[in-house]
Amino acid sequence: MNTLLICLLITMLLPYIAKAPLALAMAKLGGYDNEAPRAQQAKLTGFGARALAGHQNAFESLIVFGISCAVVLATDNVNSIVSALAITHVVARGVYHCMYLLGWGVLRSLSWFVAMGASIGIFCQAL
Repeated sequence: MNTLLICLLITMLLPYIAKAPLALAMAKLGGYDNEAPRAQQAKLTGFGARALAGHQNAFESLIVFGISCAVVLATDNVNSIVSALAITHVVARGVYHCMYLLGWGVLRSLSWFVAMGASIGIFCQAL
């Protein structure tokens, strides 16, 4: 269970870690606009736009992974398969974000499918 909880914590932190490249891109766009950050983010292109999309997708992925973890914990079905899938999810999400920043779409999509499959696999352990 500790592995699952640690992976859940890491996944909860990923959107905030993913904010760092976005903040750098915003800083290069005339300084970080803390008064209207979303308006500034809408002006980003290239790397900055990809950093924004990766940051937002980290929140989207957290919902699926978090629900899967909650279900498997609630049904007391945490096992070694769940732990392996949770680690797979975290690694795939890290790769996903790096591929997003680099603009490598095919590898990004593959890592997205791996992470999503891991989350679904975790959920299925509760069935």
